[in-house]
Amino acid sequence: MSITDRPAFHFHQGTAPLLLSMPHAGTYVPPAIAARLSDDARHVPDTDWHLDRLYDFARELGASILVATHSRYVIDLNRPPDGASLYPGQATTGLCPTNTFDATRVYRAKADEPDDAQIAERREAVWHPYHAKLEEELGRIRAEHGVAGLWDAHSIRSVLPQFFEGKLPDLNFGTNKGATCDDAMTQAIIAIAGQAAGYTWVLDGRYTGGYITRHYGRPQDNVHAIQLEMCQSTYMQETLPFDYLPDVATKIQPHLKHMLEAMLGFLRSRAA
Repeated sequence: MSITDRPAFHFHQGTAPLLLSMPHAGTYVPPAIAARLSDDARHVPDTDWHLDRLYDFARELGASILVATHSRYVIDLNRPPDGASLYPGQATTGLCPTNTFDATRVYRAKADEPDDAQIAERREAVWHPYHAKLEEELGRIRAEHGVAGLWDAHSIRSVLPQFFEGKLPDLNFGTNKGATCDDAMTQAIIAIAGQAAGYTWVLDGRYTGGYITRHYGRPQDNVHAIQLEMCQSTYMQETLPFDYLPDVATKIQPHLKHMLEAMLGFLRSRAA
């Protein structure tokens, strides 16, 4: 089987001026690559698990939804195509990661890691199609509504010593320090986070938005982007077998829905 034996994404086109992107929700690793992975990495532990289920209400809101199929271990869709670090001087993972979030090897041995030609193949087969669709849909939305919104949905284990000290806040909003969206939209969203009893939040803290938010968020062109990096403890089991926990998830979902509704309210107020 080749790396192109399955599509790079699943897509649902909505009717509202909002696109949800889930670039790290994929779990698929082509067999030829999976055979080279370490035992730990074969469980793809650094997946943003179950986000499509967590955000299942988004279709009711009319949002378009773009969900990656391939694991970030194949290629990370939220990294620049040249692999440049988004957080210079801080620990992070690359375009084709060779270390897990726990700082263990993704591949069995150094010789199993992808070379430049293999990285280029993955970029062409998976990275470019996802970004082409993302850009196409934002363009369609803006053409139809006069404005477009991008919600880049992520999740992560709440404790990862390689990247941050202690426990991460439950809700981590990223706008590249205000550069990727209008402040009025940001304030509407974080106001809801502030009212979500039992949950902690931060704006542009450890995570200020990855490549997708930074690249596509262009408020001067009526495209407003925000990233939400959620602690997985708010909706799922953070360790194997990474189960979705409905009783836990149902507590955070209303707050997420209200945030998306607030974002839509802002976008519609700016629609042509």
